[in-house]
Amino acid sequence: MTMPRRRPGRPRRSESRDTREVVLTAATELFAARGFDAVGLRQVAAAADVDVATVSHHTGTKAQLYDACFARVFVAEREALQAATRAAHDALGTGPAAARKALHDLVDVFVDFLQEHPETTALWLRRWLEPHRHADLDQRYSAPLYELVEELLRAAAAAGALVEPTPHITVRSLVWAVHAHVVALAAGGTSPARERREFRDWMHRFLDGLYWAGQERWAP
Repeated sequence: MTMPRRRPGRPRRSESRDTREVVLTAATELFAARGFDAVGLRQVAAAADVDVATVSHHTGTKAQLYDACFARVFVAEREALQAATRAAHDALGTGPAAARKALHDLVDVFVDFLQEHPETTALWLRRWLEPHRHADLDQRYSAPLYELVEELLRAAAAAGALVEPTPHITVRSLVWAVHAHVVALAAGGTSPARERREFRDWMHRFLDGLYWAGQERWAP
């Protein structure tokens, strides 16, 4: 007996979540590599090995798909950072040494996340090449993460653990430094493990010089 063929774009309920994730993974890689204008729904469908109707069913228009890709990486990055920022807040009341270690740990989490998810850097760099387009993405998916860390620095300053008059400048500068690290790794020719270790150490020294220069250096 021949089973009736399902109509395209209407997956079974059990397939729905996995199919959407496959589509978003393929779309994120394409948008990260080529930018918004150079990617069409047919290309996403081909990369995800589904039909165009399935892509549209799960994500809507190309603009909605683009937004969903940023939402996806935002959720993953926020999840990675929230635990580290909570731990840092908890450490503020125990003195500058504990605050220093907590900031080191937070930086390590951020470096690890972007190095393990380089598509996040590539996706944002493509978007920032056209600063006047899709600016709403920054407000929804970038600004909340900046604010998460800026609020931590303000709290650390209020607790007397450090002096930070411009947390928004510091956070953005550190974020761009980590993105540059990921771009350098993408060029190849070096050991990712060694680069991660050396870059982490550099970030620790940078923070120590910025906030605790002249104090006894914390040693793990």
